[in-house]
Amino acid sequence: MRIATWNVNSIKQRVGHLVGFLDEAKPDVVCLQELKCQDEGFPRAEIEAAGYAVETLGQKAYNGVALLVRAPLTMSEIRRGLPGDETDEQSRYIEALISGEDMAPVRVASIYLPNGNPTPGPKYTYKLGFMERLRVHARALLADERALVLAGDYNVIPEPEDAADASAWVNDALFLPETRSAFRALLAEGFTEALRACDPRPGLYTFWDYQAGCWQRNQGIRIDHLLLSPQAADRLVSASVQKHLRGLEKPSDHVPVTIELRPR
Repeated sequence: MRIATWNVNSIKQRVGHLVGFLDEAKPDVVCLQELKCQDEGFPRAEIEAAGYAVETLGQKAYNGVALLVRAPLTMSEIRRGLPGDETDEQSRYIEALISGEDMAPVRVASIYLPNGNPTPGPKYTYKLGFMERLRVHARALLADERALVLAGDYNVIPEPEDAADASAWVNDALFLPETRSAFRALLAEGFTEALRACDPRPGLYTFWDYQAGCWQRNQGIRIDHLLLSPQAADRLVSASVQKHLRGLEKPSDHVPVTIELRPR
């Protein structure tokens, strides 16, 4: 079972790249972030033609998350929005239980965690609040004792080796001590960070800014993560970064990260 996460940075601009990725990698589940469109604007027909069911939580011009599931797998128990703040109108969280005849169910969430800049300020306060809400909700989900994958663009650089130049990020919301501490608190609930469990080498990046030749100079950062509950970690086979997609014409500034889990 292959699960991928990808911040596509506008689904309408990147639908061709997405369909190509679906055909090339054939992931069973795809978690998308930063759709930048409302639900009715999502290119559902193209994705369904590729063999995938679609669930979205869109937002005009900003944010937006989606789950894609390849037949014959199915989605149920859909949750749109992260609980804990009824006033939150930003579309940043969607989850579903993924089931299939020959596999144990896996609950999967697609997460677009806030950027948080500039700091200090209300955007950073919102980021930290979102992370605490995510930790509380994740703890509740863990109590179910089923495989759980929290995947997405976390906008968190966990460690210095997750940036080509960590010194350039010391005052950024993605790398501030409070941000990294909140990420560690989430991990401490019992999660395994899938890519690092499979490949501890430095130099693994998932995002390269469009500015200053970052892609050409490999000045990247690793901010897209898949966190696994103990039940999911026990099924982990591999994890990889699809770096080549950053080299496409008019690419997203993020690339997919994909894991493979045993069916049971």
